[in-house]
Amino acid sequence: MTRITVGPFNRVEGDLEVRLDIESGRVARAEVTAPLYRGFEQILEGRPPLDALVIAPRICGICSVSQSIAAASALRQAMGVVPAPNGVLATNIAHAAENAADHLTHFYIFFMPDFAREAYAAHPWHGAAAERFTATKGSAAREALPARARLLEIMGLIAGKWPHSLAFQPGGTTRAIELGERIRLNAIAGSFRGFLERVVFADTLENVLALSTPSELDRWRDGRAGDFAHFLRLADALALADLGKGPGLLMSFGAYHDADGANFRAGLRASDGMISTLPSDLITEDVSHAWMRETSRDPAASRSVPDADKADAYSWCKAPRLAGEPVEVGAIARQAVDGEPLITALLASDNSNVRNRVIARLIETARLALSIEGWIKALRLSEPFCETSGEMTDGRFVGLVEAARGSLGHWLAVGGGRIERYQIIAPTSWNFSPRDSDGVAGPLEQSLVGTEVGDAGARAVSIQHVVRSFDPCMVCTAH
Repeated sequence: MTRITVGPFNRVEGDLEVRLDIESGRVARAEVTAPLYRGFEQILEGRPPLDALVIAPRICGICSVSQSIAAASALRQAMGVVPAPNGVLATNIAHAAENAADHLTHFYIFFMPDFAREAYAAHPWHGAAAERFTATKGSAAREALPARARLLEIMGLIAGKWPHSLAFQPGGTTRAIELGERIRLNAIAGSFRGFLERVVFADTLENVLALSTPSELDRWRDGRAGDFAHFLRLADALALADLGKGPGLLMSFGAYHDADGANFRAGLRASDGMISTLPSDLITEDVSHAWMRETSRDPAASRSVPDADKADAYSWCKAPRLAGEPVEVGAIARQAVDGEPLITALLASDNSNVRNRVIARLIETARLALSIEGWIKALRLSEPFCETSGEMTDGRFVGLVEAARGSLGHWLAVGGGRIERYQIIAPTSWNFSPRDSDGVAGPLEQSLVGTEVGDAGARAVSIQHVVRSFDPCMVCTAH
């Protein structure tokens, strides 16, 4: 058995290393390391609670809206305020735009360029893949990046700027939308739909979302242009459905709440397909293999205390667990828990894997585009966008949201008008967690086991596919 280290990774937000034990050309064991300590939880301690609205979004420059609304949600509980319906809709529009932009970035900038690598030069499809998806040079990026930039103009209209806006408050959003701005929002949403239907899917969103079985997806793909169909053909050629199998449990906190409830419902999907209510009170953090001292496994009661010399530790990332089990989060979990027909059918056939994770992101992007259109129409411009916040109370509060990469939680403890403790469990903390005290590996560590590397070792493209299928954001991970 030989040990290799893969990393640092390019086209990954933050620092990441993966140590692999290789036996007979396959991964026998994996250890995922987050080597960068951030410390935002410590920065927040002792501050006035509303400072979280300024500091927490700066955890990340690509999912700052998610961080903002998680903080605002926790503060909303502390203040006992009910947000204005328009503020909820405006938050949903901005949040969905950020998450959809992240999905485009993952597909075009992070994931697809790996198919243009020289390791695949002998394949008959390589020339077309290289022309389309080569990093910084391919034709796809020249179309996707302007479409992404256009989508993010939504942030200017709703939040004034992006990232790190102060527009998202416990009572709603601070900026009221006027008629002319709603017309502009509709134009941006229409432009985004046009890009998806012309470039990504080469079909209407309604037709794509009508696909409900793997066989229907295969028939739809055959002979079709569009980058989604291109990916599906590459995925079949490389058997990506057999690569990067997940741990089985899929979790979602629920996303995009409005008067009718969550647009994507909350819950837990077991490996047998059963969906149950989310027992969020059973979320714990294990630090047995993290460079942290244990204060409490309950995130509502724990603190982050670094211990850089700790024996047997190999990551700054803690090991979040739900009822003691590792769970996978992300678009595939959201769509599975919400019962999206195609994702449900794919999971029943192949479970979570590299192919299905990418499919879920693109299916979710199509759903988000339609939801954005609906939320814009639902705005009532003559009504308030933000309610006045109430008095801050002492106690423990939590804000649970869904970022592009999965379930994000902020646990806030207030005492004497100050933040006593602040704990953040990010999506990549769930997916890239180290082992727990029982020796159970995190989702990525489990997914890498069995991956064939052959003679390529640390240069194996298969490792890149598995890691990138989870779309890591390491700067959000370790606090």
